Amino acid sequence: MIRRASTAFAFAALMLYAPVALPQARDYSKVEIKTTKVAESVYMLEGSGGNIGVYAGREWVLVIDDEFAPLTDKIKAAITAISDKPIRFLFNTHFHGDHTGGNENFAKAGVAIVAHDNVRKRLSTEQYNAIFDRKTPPSPDVALPIVTFNDSVTFHLDGEDITCFHAPNAHTDGDAIVWFRKANVFHTGDCLFNGFYPLIDVSAGGSAAGLIAAADRMLKVVTADTKLIPGHGPLATRKDLEAFRDMMVKAQGRVKDLVAAGKSLDDIQKAKPLADLDATWAKGFITPDVFLKELYMDLSRGK
Repeated sequence: MIRRASTAFAFAALMLYAPVALPQARDYSKVEIKTTKVAESVYMLEGSGGNIGVYAGREWVLVIDDEFAPLTDKIKAAITAISDKPIRFLFNTHFHGDHTGGNENFAKAGVAIVAHDNVRKRLSTEQYNAIFDRKTPPSPDVALPIVTFNDSVTFHLDGEDITCFHAPNAHTDGDAIVWFRKANVFHTGDCLFNGFYPLIDVSAGGSAAGLIAAADRMLKVVTADTKLIPGHGPLATRKDLEAFRDMMVKAQGRVKDLVAAGKSLDDIQKAKPLADLDATWAKGFITPDVFLKELYMDLSRGK
């Protein structure tokens, strides 16, 4: 039903900083939404873009991220197949277009959008990504979160406590991780790319150290039975999160040493310091050279 994960991720990454009209280049009529039940009342939707989380309560529905605008009707249909209750809240895990592209459509339908303070700030202004040399224009006012928070916010629904907490300077400066405490499920947003080298949006405050810290914070409470909905890739487990964290520590350490030795980006890319990791992690849009560029830009700041 769904394209291979690497294909879906490649398109999503391409769209992050593409001009507004570019998403129309893809034939969204061929995209299907795959629904996976993760736990009681908790579901993962996969389409084109970041993975969506759904909590279906007795009276209303909470949605986490919303992919691209042309997919809104398909996403709503998939949610209706889960629950006939109204969608009351939409939570954005960060500002990138493959996670917030449907904001305007949902807001016009009366859904309240919630996100970290920095998500609203970045959606409301033009953004530039130096990794891909792309600009993205501000979103219309109707697409902006109307409720924002600094550290954490909790939804209380049908006895479930859904805590959304800020992961500082991880994938971006506005990432939030969603924890369904009783269901033992996390929606990690792009703080976890399951099986891929991640995008570190250095221009938007992202950092390798922040991604590692986010993984460490989750690992303090994640058990062998915990399910994790990643920003990209298949449903994950603690072992997947540990593998991602360990890869990030190795990659950060190797590039940090090369930067400290005065090596240029070109030197580092030619040295291929992550060659042993590539077979496992270089499966998506983020190629080894692009990932090295992210790490170099991150670790050479201020030098």
